[in-house]
Amino acid sequence: MSAPDIDTQVLVVGAGPVGLMLAGELALGGADVVVLERRTGPLTESRASTLHARTMELLDQRGLLEELGTPPAGGPGHFGGTRLDLTTDSPYSGQWKVPQVRTEELLEGWATRLGARVVKGHRLTDLRTAPHTVEATAEAEPGPGGAASALRVRAAYVVGCDGESSTVRELAGFAFPGRDATRELLRADVADVQVPDRRFERHPGGLAISARGPGGVTRVMVHEYGAPVGREPGPPSFARVADTWRRVTGDDIGGGAPLWLNSFGDALRQASQYRRGRILLAGDAAHHQMPVGGQALNLGLQDAANLGWKLAAEVRGTAGPGLLDSYHAERHPAGRRVLDNIAAQALVLLGGSGTEQVRSLFGELLREPRVRAHLAGTIAGVDVRYAAEPGAHRLVGARVPYLRFGTGADTAEGPGSSFAALWPGRGVLVDLGGRPTPVLAAVAPWRDGRVDVVAATPEPGGAAPEFTSALLRPDGHVAWADGTVPELEAALRRWFGPAARR
Repeated sequence: MSAPDIDTQVLVVGAGPVGLMLAGELALGGADVVVLERRTGPLTESRASTLHARTMELLDQRGLLEELGTPPAGGPGHFGGTRLDLTTDSPYSGQWKVPQVRTEELLEGWATRLGARVVKGHRLTDLRTAPHTVEATAEAEPGPGGAASALRVRAAYVVGCDGESSTVRELAGFAFPGRDATRELLRADVADVQVPDRRFERHPGGLAISARGPGGVTRVMVHEYGAPVGREPGPPSFARVADTWRRVTGDDIGGGAPLWLNSFGDALRQASQYRRGRILLAGDAAHHQMPVGGQALNLGLQDAANLGWKLAAEVRGTAGPGLLDSYHAERHPAGRRVLDNIAAQALVLLGGSGTEQVRSLFGELLREPRVRAHLAGTIAGVDVRYAAEPGAHRLVGARVPYLRFGTGADTAEGPGSSFAALWPGRGVLVDLGGRPTPVLAAVAPWRDGRVDVVAATPEPGGAAPEFTSALLRPDGHVAWADGTVPELEAALRRWFGPAARR
């Protein structure tokens, strides 16, 4: 057999936000990675534009927020169209508006600076697995002579980040149970129209949403109660959107200039497995859901943050037994929980007159502080807690709290916070005791590029720390805190592999 055109450790299929985030995480972890994308250039439409608190934390934990700048706040959140205050304990509480084209630009620049290669204009057509490799074939766009050329890539692992109609998922035979859409929301960006802003405005015949954005472009979204889901290939026609808008609202937008057309339904599916041997799924390839409030994009980016460092350790040969399998074990339940949340919202949002009592009840419940905090934490992604051993510190499995460090950091140029300590993408043992301890001695065999140590003091006047010593995973979740030295050593072996030989 002839040599492949490209040999790499990990092939990521799909250069959307999830694929690019994963590529950056892999490259940061020392893996050789290639990203395959069928598009030849950047997006020309707006698509997903909402980043939630947990995603902003992840960007901060990679030092990307300075480059991104301070995005505009996204205004109040909602649960199924009912206003919801998204205040959480995050420094990035609320929601933030970043056009998807900017998110992709940010993540692609980061990933390629770290060494990831992005190959555009190629469509995956075949996957063949062998005991130690996967070979992918992709077709390029036809050249000037009219003939398409094939590209062959050999990789140790392939990750499908290629969306809800994932070719990787189909070729690899992943089961994708769930249900198809029974309700649909039509969406369009339209220039040269004058319609009032509407926030989840309910009419006898349906639901209407409209907002005028920068440059005078108006986004409209409309759902007609009882209307069948469109089955035409591709996006809906503007005539269909305009007719539905007129029937629901009485307004005529037919004279406007459509810039982008899209529709999404309440389909709900999740892959039974996120890993099948050397092939894995992340983002919409692993779960298909209605993109209510931007949760779909943020869920996928959090998949990438969980998977990247684990798969990098696997291909470097430093992963302990079961590390890569923990991706499915952690992210499948997290995804299921978000999908259940979205299904409830879709029923409340798109249900007709028969669901008015449910909406009224939700309105009452959301005024209860504990209910509001619970739902805000779920939507923002800050309440994700992975499984921990019985009796472990209450932070184990949760995301690390944001903690600013004072002048006691181990070097003058040391990290200024618990988030900045994670910029290198390694594990971190944060010690706030300010002196050598058996804990610091225990971590020494892993200080070979897998785990850093930050000895610091909390910033005076800041929030009281919830731990004295804590071991952080590269994705910002706590692996151990204030336990015994044997418990610390067990956590180090589990998440960072065997101790180095002395």
